[in-house]
Amino acid sequence: MLRIGLTGGIGAGKSALSATFAECGGVIVDGDVIAREVVRPGTEGLASLVEAFGEDILLPDGSLDRPTLAARAFPDDAARQKLNGIIHPLVARRRAEIIASVPEDAVVVEDIPLLVESGMAPLFPLVIIVYADVEVRVRRLVELRGMPEEDARARIAAQADDDQRRAVADIWMDNSGSQEELVKRAREVWNDRIVPFAHNLSERRTARAATRVVAADPTWPDQARRIVARLSTACGHNALRVDHIGSTAVPEFDAKDVIDVQVTVESLAVADELAGALLSAGYPHVEHIDRDEAHTEARSTVADYDHNDDAALWRKRIHGSADPGRPTNVHIRVNGWPNQQFGLLFVDWLAANPQERADYLAAKKSAEQQAGGDTASYAEAKEPWLAGAYRRAWGWADFTGWRP
Repeated sequence: MLRIGLTGGIGAGKSALSATFAECGGVIVDGDVIAREVVRPGTEGLASLVEAFGEDILLPDGSLDRPTLAARAFPDDAARQKLNGIIHPLVARRRAEIIASVPEDAVVVEDIPLLVESGMAPLFPLVIIVYADVEVRVRRLVELRGMPEEDARARIAAQADDDQRRAVADIWMDNSGSQEELVKRAREVWNDRIVPFAHNLSERRTARAATRVVAADPTWPDQARRIVARLSTACGHNALRVDHIGSTAVPEFDAKDVIDVQVTVESLAVADELAGALLSAGYPHVEHIDRDEAHTEARSTVADYDHNDDAALWRKRIHGSADPGRPTNVHIRVNGWPNQQFGLLFVDWLAANPQERADYLAAKKSAEQQAGGDTASYAEAKEPWLAGAYRRAWGWADFTGWRP
């Protein structure tokens, strides 16, 4: 099952996007619909709201007077937190019940108005944000929903801002134009990214990673932060630390468009226990790789630096992203083992040594030409340079007093 988190500011157009995804075959779990369901007359939710905000939030027929509740709760931070504290747990429980009832191979799109505000983004393998300019949203709320402009602006101001939403967005959908434009873009995203992602997950297969070196992307650090948050959530206390490593972690350094992340664990047994959680997060296990071969070959030449020539200490587990839109390698290594330490050292060493960066870039471009698009051949072609780099990097670490 592929779970997608969908959100956006009030009036941005989540409903239109959800409707399109439903037409494409997605199972829509609408947070607004559930939020209404859990406060119907006779429910635990409505009773809690009355206790917190008073009998006057009820209409004569006993149902919730939503405008009255909104006017009371949204302008005040404490009141809004009280409201959320009542509604969110009830919505989460009902959402879980719905998801448990859908087929295992479904694509579930969870429309959650306060996904960002509630810190839920890392729970999803893919987060889609629907965006529209504030003035566009105000106009829609006033003209289409009949909301007073003052209330519309208060509701918008109470939600996350655009920067907060961008920080968690894997896909940013601009809905400032026509609905037809949004529908067209939504279908492209569904067919070109979501369907392949879901298929890869069902087959437990990673998306194909590029071997072409490209110009440094200034958004790589932001993308890595989202991935690190997602992996940290999936691994929980079993991850001692989660770090962005590899070439894309080196500022302004050309690299393959692949994010490398290292999850540090206590043992390989713990790494194996994480396979199910990582699959659910969108990262299937790559079974044919269980060690760092290039570094293993180098170990005998650098034993004086890491004091370790035991081949068993170069083992690891690796997972890769099933998302074709964001190739990612997840290296799971044991705390204190030489490959784990080198994963951290390599980034700092390259960042501190311009000539080494230049030499490594040349080695990567040479490997790219030799590999002809084959990932395994690309990695093999870099091995001679990496063997020497391992020796030089540990020499630098000893000289500078670097510690992981």
